[in-house]
Amino acid sequence: MSPAPSTDALDRLGLATGVSAYLLWGMLPLYFPLLQPAGAVEIIGHRIVWSLVFCLLLLAVTRGWGPFRTVLRSPRTLALLFAAATLLAVNWLVFVYGVLSGQVVDAALGYFINPIVTVALAVVVLHERVRPIQWVALGIAATAVVVITVGNGRLPWIALAVASTFGVYGLLKNRVGRTVGAIPGLAVETLVLAPAALAYLVVLEARGTGSFGSSGGWHAVALAASGVVTAVPLLLFGTAARRLPLSVLGMLQYLAPVLQLVVGVAVLHEPMPAARWAGFALVWVALVILTVDGVHTHRHQARDAHHALPLAEASDVPDVASGRDANASSPSSPPDQDEGALA
Repeated sequence: MSPAPSTDALDRLGLATGVSAYLLWGMLPLYFPLLQPAGAVEIIGHRIVWSLVFCLLLLAVTRGWGPFRTVLRSPRTLALLFAAATLLAVNWLVFVYGVLSGQVVDAALGYFINPIVTVALAVVVLHERVRPIQWVALGIAATAVVVITVGNGRLPWIALAVASTFGVYGLLKNRVGRTVGAIPGLAVETLVLAPAALAYLVVLEARGTGSFGSSGGWHAVALAASGVVTAVPLLLFGTAARRLPLSVLGMLQYLAPVLQLVVGVAVLHEPMPAARWAGFALVWVALVILTVDGVHTHRHQARDAHHALPLAEASDVPDVASGRDANASSPSSPPDQDEGALA
């Protein structure tokens, strides 16, 4: 029997796969322009169809049909994933439109403010109590939007749309729970969207306005590769989420928008006036506040759980009837994450 891998080895693999996932998501602004002359809607249509094809192939290779069928047999889970898929498609569409229209920086801003939008959704939708320091972060983020709007003379609607659609998408996926893995989940989400996407692509080709069969073989391959481009980062993220603490994943999530910002400014030469830099700076301040508060709260909860554990061991009677080990799951250990789908 081969020895089990060490914790350090697992951490290194988790870090490598996590960084790779977010770097790939960060490089997407360089990929989508290669798909022109296809427009944003056509690209999303192909992305949905080819993602479904690739996910089905993965399910066949990994023999993962069980979870896939389980989701299809659950009306509640299917309804939640249908709503999530609709939001994901809108998120993809807005992001791709932003890239093709020269607004990569605004799209990156959307993913920067997504954690802040998540806190706002927790207040508005889930009626959760927010700590005073979190209110400060929300206020700073709102100020950032005002600064960018006044400075640029227009509302950064792409950033707000990207952040809000992805935030609500995450909320719905949270309702689904962690029983649905990344690939079965993406397979179901693309499955419910595929009929509309395929019908749209067929109509485009019938009218002669589609680009799949008229822009060369390499262009067709690039469009079909959108399924791989969508699913591979998900697989990498799924591996990282099982091996890294949530605090590390929380830090890694900023790699994608940082890289998108660099691509937008340094590679695509999008303008960055002073007002936009000021707005980004305010957003980064808000994120630092949220991150520090989150790390402090997590450590405090872990310390309380650690101190409470000896008392529980001394006073609790083992649950012999159910065979449950009271120490099988430590309150301080981070839960698994199976989902993650940036644009």
